[in-house]
Amino acid sequence: MTQLPRTPSFSLAGKTALVTGASSGIGQGCAVALAEAGAHVVCAARGVDKLNDTVTALTSAGHSAEALSLDQNDLEALAPVMAERAFDVVVNSAGLARHGPAMETTPEDYDAVMGLNLRSAYFLSAYAAKAMVAAGKPGSIIHISSQMGHVGGIDRAVYCASKHGLEGMVKAMAIEWGQSKIRINTVCPTFIRTPLTQSTFDNPERAAWIKEKIKLGRIGEVEDIMGAVLYLATEASALVTGTSMLIDGGWTAD
Repeated sequence: MTQLPRTPSFSLAGKTALVTGASSGIGQGCAVALAEAGAHVVCAARGVDKLNDTVTALTSAGHSAEALSLDQNDLEALAPVMAERAFDVVVNSAGLARHGPAMETTPEDYDAVMGLNLRSAYFLSAYAAKAMVAAGKPGSIIHISSQMGHVGGIDRAVYCASKHGLEGMVKAMAIEWGQSKIRINTVCPTFIRTPLTQSTFDNPERAAWIKEKIKLGRIGEVEDIMGAVLYLATEASALVTGTSMLIDGGWTAD
């Protein structure tokens, strides 16, 4: 009898996941996707009230979740959190944007964006991988990057620099950690409708630019990101590392 291939599992039952930036927007959506797949999700963010609201909503829906108040930029606080337990999945959704003309960028804005988007992402990855290796377990690290890690954008020089840097970082780490069965990838969304992006949509010039560039003719929603994150978190993507999944409606197809 013909032996048919087995569809890889999208279940995360028995797994523990950390999601940073989990109190709202894309991070919250990532937490929901992993929890619905059966993972125990540690939801991390700085804003305690919104974070607790997210965890309460998850547990009320029958999922397993806990809140972790964490300033990801504080590496002295981050290191022991990551050393305490080896997560099976780490999703980094914390990010910062301070848009404006490159000639008007201040050193303070530059340091703030690069600090969270690249520096903290680097050490979060390194700390997570070190714990996975110490525990002798495989794992998946997923960064929410951006289409702007592959192209340029108006008034986005610093943001693009941080995301292009993140993409290169992930490729190098994937090479180093592959033998330990640790996978690391990025998800690169286009403009997603969240409270943080609403000001961009409210600008007629920027809104027109976005609609022109997205070939599918609509703004992204948080739900558009959730399936990609779940795929990269599970054994369905067992041979995927060091790459990026562009969820951009065709923006970078030009």
